[in-house]
Amino acid sequence: MASKGMVLLMASAICVSYVVGFAAADADDLDRFQIQGSVYCDTCRVQFITRLSKFLQGAKVRLECKNRVTGALTVSKEAVTDDTGSFLMQVTGDHEEEVCEIMLVESPDQECSDVSKDAYLRNAAKVSLTANDGIVSNETRIVNPLGFMVKTPSADCPAAFQELGITPDVIF
Repeated sequence: MASKGMVLLMASAICVSYVVGFAAADADDLDRFQIQGSVYCDTCRVQFITRLSKFLQGAKVRLECKNRVTGALTVSKEAVTDDTGSFLMQVTGDHEEEVCEIMLVESPDQECSDVSKDAYLRNAAKVSLTANDGIVSNETRIVNPLGFMVKTPSADCPAAFQELGITPDVIF
């Protein structure tokens, strides 16, 4: 009887340690994030992707997180886009009390290196880096595409806009 009790006790201890270890691993996963995004060249200067836009290989972006109260920089990390114009960045730590943004740093294309004056529309994307925000996926954050602009819009832009049925506020 004592040996059955001992086996039962050991089996219970193993189960409890497994559950505790599993819960600890899940808690650690809550502060690891993967940020995905892309960088493009806005060849029509309309601040959105058109069929004429090209995605930029070798563009540099930076993640910056700042304390909401003091504005002190808490995280700064850079990434470079691949041959599809996409970037992937790994970040560790919960940044619930911080404002985090991905911003454009450098374009590989000298003809496409202008940025809009409106940072919130063009060259910065806010990203939530906390598991305490109601987002179902704790691990992956996908940010809006970021774009550099050409100084002079392409001559093909009016035809592209006509296809879309829009009239932009751009003079060609």
